[in-house]
Amino acid sequence: DVQLVESGGGSALAGGSVRLSCAASGYTFNTYSWFRQAPGQEREGVARIATGSGSTRYVDTVKGRFTISQDNTNNSVYLQMNSLKPEDTAMYYCAAGWVYGGLWLRPSAYNSWGQGTQVTVS
Repeated sequence: DVQLVESGGGSALAGGSVRLSCAASGYTFNTYSWFRQAPGQEREGVARIATGSGSTRYVDTVKGRFTISQDNTNNSVYLQMNSLKPEDTAMYYCAAGWVYGGLWLRPSAYNSWGQGTQVTVS
């Protein structure tokens, strides 16, 4: 089983930056992603990285502002969030699974989830 632990959330002003970290232990999947969920809304995919190739994909609303990266030496995935907007306010979750193509946007495609970390932009 894979255990995922997020950290780095907090408060930021609009236009500011926050960096999230996800420490993974256990089995390694081919895909790690960041999702977010605002109150009353569905969980949505934000960014994903393929652990083998390092290729990345982003949802349109964060392209050019967010960057997902990985450090294979310590089994960690990061989400650098710049030019933050109030609409980025949400609980952010790290997810891992055997995921291919466009399925990366589907929460049901993932095997393991972290506990989440709150990001609030004002």
